[in-house]
Amino acid sequence: MAHQIKKNLGVTQHGDTTEFRVWAPFAQGVSLDGTVSTYGEVPMKQEADGYWVARLKDVEAGQHYVYAVQTAGGVLLRQDPRARLLTDSNRGASVIIDTNFDWGNDTFQGIPPERQIIYELHIGTFNRADPATGGTLADAIEKLDYLVELGINTIELMPVTSMAHSYGWGYAPNHIFSVENAYGGRHGLLTFVRECHQRGIGVVLDVVYNHFFPDTDLWQFDGWSENNRGGIYFYNDERGDTPWGGRPDYGRPEVQQFILDNVTMWLTEYKLDGLRVDSTIYMRNTEGHDNDPTHDIPDAWHLLGEMSNLAHKISPHALMIAEDCANSAYLTKPVNELGCAFDAQWELGFPHALRDALGLNPDQNKTLAGVRYELEKQYNGNAFEKVIFSDSHDTAANGSVRLNEAASPGDAAGLFARERALLADAVTLTAPGIPMLLQGQEFMQEGAFNDWKELEWEKAEKYAGIVLAHRHLIDLRLNRHGNTAGLLGQSTAIFHQDDNNNVIAYHRWHTGGIGDDTLVIVNFGDSAHDAYQLRLPVPGKWLVRFNSSWKGYSPDFHEVNIDSITTDKQQTTSLALAPYGVLILSQAD
Repeated sequence: MAHQIKKNLGVTQHGDTTEFRVWAPFAQGVSLDGTVSTYGEVPMKQEADGYWVARLKDVEAGQHYVYAVQTAGGVLLRQDPRARLLTDSNRGASVIIDTNFDWGNDTFQGIPPERQIIYELHIGTFNRADPATGGTLADAIEKLDYLVELGINTIELMPVTSMAHSYGWGYAPNHIFSVENAYGGRHGLLTFVRECHQRGIGVVLDVVYNHFFPDTDLWQFDGWSENNRGGIYFYNDERGDTPWGGRPDYGRPEVQQFILDNVTMWLTEYKLDGLRVDSTIYMRNTEGHDNDPTHDIPDAWHLLGEMSNLAHKISPHALMIAEDCANSAYLTKPVNELGCAFDAQWELGFPHALRDALGLNPDQNKTLAGVRYELEKQYNGNAFEKVIFSDSHDTAANGSVRLNEAASPGDAAGLFARERALLADAVTLTAPGIPMLLQGQEFMQEGAFNDWKELEWEKAEKYAGIVLAHRHLIDLRLNRHGNTAGLLGQSTAIFHQDDNNNVIAYHRWHTGGIGDDTLVIVNFGDSAHDAYQLRLPVPGKWLVRFNSSWKGYSPDFHEVNIDSITTDKQQTTSLALAPYGVLILSQAD
């Protein structure tokens, strides 16, 4: 790879010889210790530019090793920063892996952004064999067929790298090259990806490069630091400070290679289909603000572009997603236009706009303004450069709760909650962008997201009608019936907004015409309308393809009976609208 200033860091095999190489420029000496050697510690040879190397014969998978780094203050025992497997993420040892894996006949080539339906999944809580223990990658595989039936074709895994603890959200990374043992380790992730690919599901992984957990072997790795800060992997001034740990030194070539090698590993060894890079705004700005040149980190901006370009060079179909908070079009512009070349960014305003329109924000009057803004918003003229959602692990936590819980506190699966949650998901699955569901929202999982409360899978049966509604929405989104191609198109126009009744309607199309033009009519209000007047953007007869108030989704819904509508000479029509109801229409042949 062109980004590598030094190849073969970590452990590499050359026939019957195993090579160990580590970067420790301020060490007085480095030795290799562990079961890889029957002769005790093996002194490593110093190479140029701060690298140390040792070569051993007949090393076997399962043997472990540590680096003994000699400093003026004593010997520091360090795990390999590039270890693929650890005995323990906290001061344990690095383990030699078996690099062989049977991928079967994996020919998965990824899914175009406009056709992706993402499901955000946390391994520890998604599916558990035992409620007293965390979930594993093997447990998650048991539910893949359910996701296929639902219509999911992309899974976004919350971080699975070795953590400071064997539970958590995963955003406190300890060792970014190894997979958390409690989740099933390296082999568990390889198997999970293979099983997803066999079912036509891509896998995108959350990765964290904006900080490293402070109590990690990377901190003052070889004993050196300035200002008692992080040492060779970190900025050693105020740029090294984040709310969660030390910020890597993105300007140091060796640290750049460390991160870029990590990107390479995920896309090659694990055959992942993309990465979601956490909090890129805190990579490129010390205060987490856009349009703040005083606190910008140009090194990070450059590195983000390098990451995206490298990912696309390795795998042209890779989906690179930025979580940035700043809504900057430059995140998805090409590098030659001073951008970061990501494919999309999390649209963090989208869920808040939905909650505002539903009246769920106690500090905000009910308004459609945010929904309109989000529907019309594009980056660089591309409707699919954003990932949209009504809930995510962030919006459903951090002092907040899932949307259905916010809609009806303490009765998160009640009628009021079901109507509003289904409305929000219908908008998400028909709006421009790449739609994403948070695990369990399709069956009314209650409360807030956290790292210990498992999904209540019995709700998938109890609220089977709501699950069915999501299947129908996804089928329409993907144009599986050949009559809603517009939901895959670039164009969106709002043709009606009634702030008094809280009704908004929008037109989606690709090339236009029968089978393409699609209308979505949303009543964010709690009042029913028997004869609501609308002027449609295209005349003719329109068939109802989805009616969120249908009693087949829930027998207590306030169903409106409507199969079709026809415009008059002025392109107007009259139709019934259910409270918190959504209608999706397209034209008959």
